[in-house]
Amino acid sequence: MKISTRFLLMFCVAVGIIFMSVYQPENFFSKEYEVRVINGFTNNSSLPLVIWCISQQDGDMGGRALQEGDDFGWRLKTNIWGNSHYKCTMKWDAKRRSFAAFTVPRDSHRCAPLQKCSWLVKEDGFYFSSDEVNWKKDFSWY
Repeated sequence: MKISTRFLLMFCVAVGIIFMSVYQPENFFSKEYEVRVINGFTNNSSLPLVIWCISQQDGDMGGRALQEGDDFGWRLKTNIWGNSHYKCTMKWDAKRRSFAAFTVPRDSHRCAPLQKCSWLVKEDGFYFSSDEVNWKKDFSWY
């Protein structure tokens, strides 16, 4: 009886590992991504776009004042649990908005195949691209 119990346990563990590696490889094996936030305002030379980012992995990543065309970027590695989360708060004049700059469930597939997640912040909202050529508006300031 003990042999069959051990065999069943080993079989279940093996099937679990295979399942995770086939159906959720980005959660099972750590992947590296590049995240970039770009100031896409057309005329804000006197008033910078302020960005402040934090993550549960890296903690407080600090703040930056981005002039027109400037960017703030970082590289990250997803963790084995698949819960890597990077949140940024943007402030420009009286506008303020927090958003998830990267989360595994949302971005692991849409940032592929280049493993690049880019945000272009403009007067009317936040645009996403995985190649910095094709931009799609994800959401507005409010």
